[in-house]
Amino acid sequence: MVINRRIFFQTTGLGIAGYFVSPQNLLSQDPVYQSQPTLLKTAKNVIFILLAGAPSQTDTFDLRVGPWTPKDFRPTTINGIDFPEGLLPTIATQLNRIAIVRSCMSTALVHTLLQTWTQVARSPASATGKIAPNIGSIVALELEPKRTASQKLPGFVALNSTGGLVKQGYLPGRYSPFDVTAAANGLANLANPDGEEAFSLQYAALQALDPGGLHRQDFEAMQDFYSSARSIMYDPAVTGAFRFTNVEGRRYGNSPFGNSCLVARNLVNANLGTHYIQITLGGWDNHQSIYTPNAGIYVPARQLDLGLANLIADLATMPGSNGRTLLDETLIVVKGEFGRTVGGLTDLNGRDHYFVHSALFAGGGVRGGQVLGSTTDDGQYIDDPGWSEERFVAAEDVAATIYSALGINYTTVRRDDPLGRGFEYIPSTNGWSAAPVTDLF
Repeated sequence: MVINRRIFFQTTGLGIAGYFVSPQNLLSQDPVYQSQPTLLKTAKNVIFILLAGAPSQTDTFDLRVGPWTPKDFRPTTINGIDFPEGLLPTIATQLNRIAIVRSCMSTALVHTLLQTWTQVARSPASATGKIAPNIGSIVALELEPKRTASQKLPGFVALNSTGGLVKQGYLPGRYSPFDVTAAANGLANLANPDGEEAFSLQYAALQALDPGGLHRQDFEAMQDFYSSARSIMYDPAVTGAFRFTNVEGRRYGNSPFGNSCLVARNLVNANLGTHYIQITLGGWDNHQSIYTPNAGIYVPARQLDLGLANLIADLATMPGSNGRTLLDETLIVVKGEFGRTVGGLTDLNGRDHYFVHSALFAGGGVRGGQVLGSTTDDGQYIDDPGWSEERFVAAEDVAATIYSALGINYTTVRRDDPLGRGFEYIPSTNGWSAAPVTDLF
């Protein structure tokens, strides 16, 4: 389905200010029929990078050059892909490993709403949206049975997160994100100031205070928490996974985001039970002064450039299993919550919120060096969706792609939700059925 000008103006003419006014609302509302899932099973891990604030797609991954374009963007064409080499020079060297989807469409233009929507693959305002777990929590739940005794870290780790991090929803606490700040010296509080022997004695004494056969769900949850925390203390493998050298830190940009990418690399390499890593990079909400040197788009772009490109490059050289690399085994997804207005700048020399945007995919079986979808010459409308469903790519489709790559059935309906409705991993209440973007692979 191509989103053309007529549909767009019919929608925006409704006068609803940036909330549930995406052109997709005008598509067919016929009943949804779930098809058999397509399970790709191409990846073991996922690194999801949320570009909070919404980057300008026509300044980055769907480049449009005009009199507004700064000279230092150095627009160029690399293997048929128009790209701002000056803004993202290191990513430019990795385009052969990256696939770009230019036909993404958001469902609203409110930051908090869409950042949550992106993490839970449904409207946060819906009934199940209020209890929905992060995609990472569902991944942790699904892959928990495969955990070995030596894999002591949580299945879901969040790095550089903000207040917008969605947690485990209605699922048990063990599937919540392990939310940490990446630093060269690793995690704090993995050792007791009194020493390991003294701590072990204190912990054993605590365990001896048995509740006398009293069993309550909250007691058991706390016991699970204590046991999990204790298991990662004084473990050299865990300690090493969260540490990196100053030389590595400089190569990744010496930034909170770059540090997070380094730790994500280490976690994938350590194979300690973490299979879903979410990294947040904000700073993209450039309503004004977007091209101000050393400010505006340049600050987050530099962090993304060094962090993401070196993450991809390193994983591509690190051995995985069965002759594959860690990049082959790790799906990387990079996406903001929506896009930004196109063409000339606003009166404030910035760009406002817009529905159409782009996403990046790499690793985990993705064929790099390709572009799916295209927008019109001015970048304002989706001209060709570029994938088998012949419509825009929604947050639900990105989630289906993640689940499918990991071999998780995205049509699963759980029967343990507190609402008694049945919790669908991806809801079937849309006017269309979510599907993995198999054309990427």
